[in-house]
Amino acid sequence: MIQNIPEVKLGIVAVSRDCFPVTLSEKRRKAVVEECKRLGIDIFEAKTTVENENDVLKALDELKAAGVNALVVYLGNFGPEGPETMLAQKFDGPSMFVAAAEETQENLFDGRGDAYCGMLNASYNIGLRKLNPYIPEYPVGDSSEVANMIAHFVDVARVVIGVKNLKIFSFGPRPQDFLACNAPIKPLYDLGIEIMENSELDLFEAFNNHKDDPRIPEIVKQMQDELGTGNKHPGILPKLAQYELTLMDWYEKYRGSCKFAIFANKCWPAFQTQFGFVPCYVNARLASRGIPVACEVDIYGALSEYIVTLATQLPATILDINNTVPKDMYEANKDKFKDYKLTDLFMGFHCGNTPICHMKYAEMRYQLIMHRLLEPDKEPDITRGTLEGAIKPGEITIFRLQSTADCLLRSYVAQGEVIDVDPRSFGGIGVFAIKEMGRFYRYVLIQKRFPHHTAVAFKHVGKVLFDAMKMLGVDDISFNQPANMLYKDENPFK
Repeated sequence: MIQNIPEVKLGIVAVSRDCFPVTLSEKRRKAVVEECKRLGIDIFEAKTTVENENDVLKALDELKAAGVNALVVYLGNFGPEGPETMLAQKFDGPSMFVAAAEETQENLFDGRGDAYCGMLNASYNIGLRKLNPYIPEYPVGDSSEVANMIAHFVDVARVVIGVKNLKIFSFGPRPQDFLACNAPIKPLYDLGIEIMENSELDLFEAFNNHKDDPRIPEIVKQMQDELGTGNKHPGILPKLAQYELTLMDWYEKYRGSCKFAIFANKCWPAFQTQFGFVPCYVNARLASRGIPVACEVDIYGALSEYIVTLATQLPATILDINNTVPKDMYEANKDKFKDYKLTDLFMGFHCGNTPICHMKYAEMRYQLIMHRLLEPDKEPDITRGTLEGAIKPGEITIFRLQSTADCLLRSYVAQGEVIDVDPRSFGGIGVFAIKEMGRFYRYVLIQKRFPHHTAVAFKHVGKVLFDAMKMLGVDDISFNQPANMLYKDENPFK
């Protein structure tokens, strides 16, 4: 069951310029609310229509009393650019600006609102106040069209609210062999995120304090039920249950002022020799609840995984953009690869942290690479704990938000699919297809110095992620579309 994500409570406030009839704006607002209800969107309709600064204060009181945390500023007519943008400035949460289209040629005297014009002045005042609201690609429409724009805003707002109320727990320094996961944390504070960095010793102490915890048998039972016939190493489950309780108790104890929290944990090589297991399955279980646990102290990887969880309201995973698809596998499965080129394909892999709900089949196994290193010629013991198998076919979006060395935020978004082809390898793994992946790999991932980890959403949410990154102030957003986009701010995910 997904937890650890905010509930978006929408509110709509109509605005009206005093030389236009206020009743026009109010009538159009009611029509939008009715259309939202028809779409199943719960939205609070503020009764105050903003014409001046005093109305702004009244509307804010209404919104606060109703618990609204995401605001739709609706230009039912031209609108007063000062008060309407002041409303967004003083509102504590993400906001959206949208305007009413004219309904009929039969009523263009008393029924003409000129909101098409008003949006221009609103945008100028938005700039003066240095605001960053969500504005749809074409932000003018009738009640039905506006309601559909609001439906998209719900997902965008959930990402923004979640990020602004997030704490990241990290354990251990970044591994030297994976310096790509090492990025400055200053931009996290710019996003409104709290971070609590801890040592591996803190985690080890907390883990040891959970020895013989009376809740362990119940967690073991849950794991047994979830794994079913895939429970190939039942002897490791008590240690994994002890570790899961350690992380969840840390989550509850140290979240502090933040509503939500995630983890970025050191997981090798000393982890196995000291803790006595591989933590991948626990990472998968927490991700299933909306609490990503990124491997290798990948702080921005954990954040990226959380962002796609917010966007989809589904469990996400973090994978390596790992290896090429062999030519003979490509030739043997041409019918399944459709019109994808070989360079459009790659394998997404990680040791075993993908939630079981996204696996075609899954078994509790041991980490093969670590076993070679730590337990050569022995039965697996301290390297047990991975959840392995093929990832289910279907839609995916890969995404990453990353700080550069000089503290600038960059991100990428690419949509594609997992192909129903046996990857014939170990770990949690799947054959991924993304149009123009070859170009994307060279001119985005390599050119812009992105690391190997990518967050995977099991749904196409490129448009939501693009718009959310714009609202969060991420200026450099790359995507797997042709590189000749005309306008920097244009959203390619229509």
